[in-house]
Amino acid sequence: MTDAGMPSDGSLAEAPMVGDHLAMDLLNTEAHDNGDVIEYWNSGNDVLHWLERSGVVSAPEDKAIDLAELLTQAKALRALARQLIVQRKDDQLGDISDLNEYLHTYPSVPHLERDSEGNLVLTRTACGEPVATLLGPVAESVAQLLVEGNFTLVKQCDHPDCILWFYDRTKARKRRWCSMALCGNRYKAAQFRKRTSGATP
Repeated sequence: MTDAGMPSDGSLAEAPMVGDHLAMDLLNTEAHDNGDVIEYWNSGNDVLHWLERSGVVSAPEDKAIDLAELLTQAKALRALARQLIVQRKDDQLGDISDLNEYLHTYPSVPHLERDSEGNLVLTRTACGEPVATLLGPVAESVAQLLVEGNFTLVKQCDHPDCILWFYDRTKARKRRWCSMALCGNRYKAAQFRKRTSGATP
């Protein structure tokens, strides 16, 4: 995405949530702007905020969290996910052992509770250490994509300067852009200028 998530003052903003799949949004925490890499995760708090925006956690965690470790592990998971997804796009099966390590450190137990209407619901509650508990659902979403995803629908934005990913859930399965409002319209405007620049008045 050109100017991906960047406000007019040039300061770093939030990662764009345009992937239509948690695994895609994970990859999109790193983007490009005019050829430069934009890193949206510069602290453990950045990762925590992204997890909240993604719906992985509903509120700031009250557990003692090693934020430096969270940042390190989140970036490692992102790099691993990118590698496995790119390989899967190329009809290759990558080494899943590291992903399994994330999954195996995310234990959960059944938990019975009442919903807002007083009905009993059976859920699962994570019971691992804090970093594994936070990143476990993200790792699981990557695993689910690798197993269940239709990889003809796993796409990157068509804009030549954009690296953002998305899962094409459109009815016609012809989505081309991470965001029509940004990359799509800008690309079309650039193509129009190119066509008209050589026209005689």
